[in-house]
Amino acid sequence: MSTETFEFQVEARQLLQLMIHSVYSNKDVFLRELVSNASDALDKLRLAKLRDDTLDADVSDLHIELETDRDARTLTVRDNGVGMSYDEVGELIGTIANSGTAQFLKELKEAQDAAGAEGLIGQFGVGFYSGFMVADEVTLVTRKAGEKQGTRWSSRGEGTYTLERVDDAPQGTSVVLHLKPADPDNQLHDYTSVWKLKEIVKRYSDFITWPIRLVGEKDSKGDDGEAAEPETLNSMKALWARPRDEVSEDEYHELYKHIGHDWREPLETIQLHAEGTFEYQALLFVPSHAPHDLFRQNMRHGLQLYVKRVFIMDDCEALLPSYLRFVKGVVDAQDLSLNVSREILQQDRHIRMMQRRLTKKVLSSVKSMMTTDAEKYATFWREFGAVLKEGLVTDPDNRDALLTVASFASTHEDGEAVTLKRYVERMPQGQDDIYYITGESRETIDKSPHMEAFRERGIEVLLLTDPVDEVWADAVGEFEGKRLRSVAKGEIDLDAREDDRSEDEQKQQAEAYAGLLGWMRERLDDDVKEVRLSTRLTRSPACLVADADDLTPALENMYRAMGQEVPHSRRILELNPDHALVKGLNEAYTEREDRSELADTAELLYTLAVVAEGGRPKDPARFVRLTADRLERTL
Repeated sequence: MSTETFEFQVEARQLLQLMIHSVYSNKDVFLRELVSNASDALDKLRLAKLRDDTLDADVSDLHIELETDRDARTLTVRDNGVGMSYDEVGELIGTIANSGTAQFLKELKEAQDAAGAEGLIGQFGVGFYSGFMVADEVTLVTRKAGEKQGTRWSSRGEGTYTLERVDDAPQGTSVVLHLKPADPDNQLHDYTSVWKLKEIVKRYSDFITWPIRLVGEKDSKGDDGEAAEPETLNSMKALWARPRDEVSEDEYHELYKHIGHDWREPLETIQLHAEGTFEYQALLFVPSHAPHDLFRQNMRHGLQLYVKRVFIMDDCEALLPSYLRFVKGVVDAQDLSLNVSREILQQDRHIRMMQRRLTKKVLSSVKSMMTTDAEKYATFWREFGAVLKEGLVTDPDNRDALLTVASFASTHEDGEAVTLKRYVERMPQGQDDIYYITGESRETIDKSPHMEAFRERGIEVLLLTDPVDEVWADAVGEFEGKRLRSVAKGEIDLDAREDDRSEDEQKQQAEAYAGLLGWMRERLDDDVKEVRLSTRLTRSPACLVADADDLTPALENMYRAMGQEVPHSRRILELNPDHALVKGLNEAYTEREDRSELADTAELLYTLAVVAEGGRPKDPARFVRLTADRLERTL
């Protein structure tokens, strides 16, 4: 048969040179591309045979073969799929990405790093040409199913390629790579190595539907002189594509341990099949323990992304929001391009649809866990509740669902957490708000002076001790029409004490303390913006509260830790008019003209309020000195 030589178009020649000169750092992806092309060819043949049972094609053993020849330094990737005609080879292989080559080159040059560049292979239909990253010459032999004559295509990537018709081509396509010398320093491995081929197939193509067989090395024989039996390299066990009743829990758990790098079994397994205009399958796992790096900035998270069972990337962050970063699993999409980059995924409409659906599925599974298995839910919330609450701030679309599955420590529960729904159900008549308090630990905030009136009256208060609690409570604002209110903010009027005094008597008390309150306000001007009598204190002499819209000290510290400058907020000092210390201070203020010593007492009273809520004195040494001086006088 005559051989014809053709020239590549100018842009295609530029692209080939970029491929040949190692623009991609991870050259292993060439095999993924060729195996993926072979898998597509097998899929197409199976479909063609179903549509036309008269098609002269053998579909009894559809498979992909890998064959090496160490002496000749060749790697052959072979399939017995649909194949191509002479014209199709010229159209599909002879020209690189019939349209879009210029755009590919533009984006390739703009890619800032190797990872960004690698994400472009396949996007413009150039997967076949990734073979030139590892080969000096590529030869393709193919015969279309149903035809008698085949085609050979060959090129060294130097600007031309040859085409010829051949009579002895088997059904399908065979790609022979004449490999470059191994160069480990440039990530160019020895692709005649059996262990390397097994590693690549296991990583990228383990779940391909068709068997990928490694045939014995060309011309090699076994110990008995017979050709060695082909070895199937892939498991073909895409568990996410099989009905749940056909897969054992052990199989699910083994997959989780493999992709989650965890020796323990998962807490929950979640399966999803989405059909319609955009099809995909997902198999997700909720771990039974939080990873040690859950709150580290550099934590790698996200799901494994496959396209038609071909592995695309680890840690695909675009598939789930950050507050579900602990979820492990696999998503297999049918209609995405191979090798889409992370940047493209962030903008892809289908990916955003998948993220919304997957997020709702995970949250609905948590809700189901809450209603059907309290012990499992308690484990989940203990391990991941703090990170899930981040979504209350970052994901307003799913805020209601998150509030439904959230639970919190409470003054009415010693060991168990309570949901907001349960809190609302047992609110006494006349209570309109959901009360909460934030702090570093339950022990600290449970004994806070702010809690005294609530505890005395038996009003339930949620005890929030995670750093994110400082943020989400303000962002959420209400639940089922009930306002969320901090017991350490704003004015609280619970009528907590039995008060038989008349309005005139209460007015007289306010007038009696007016002078002290004004004087203390002036003395503590750098630290407080108001001094007033308290209705929330029953035993402690004083406490500090913030205005309803002010930042708490913990939140201020959090912003500063993130590098954001926020002005210091002065708070309100509340005094308990029934406490002996406050009464004595007021009497001394009224009777004495020289109030220099009282200034130290006022400062001590303010600092005691700071310490009572777990804060640190502004000047610890001075606080110790003043306290020691007062104690000395009592002896």
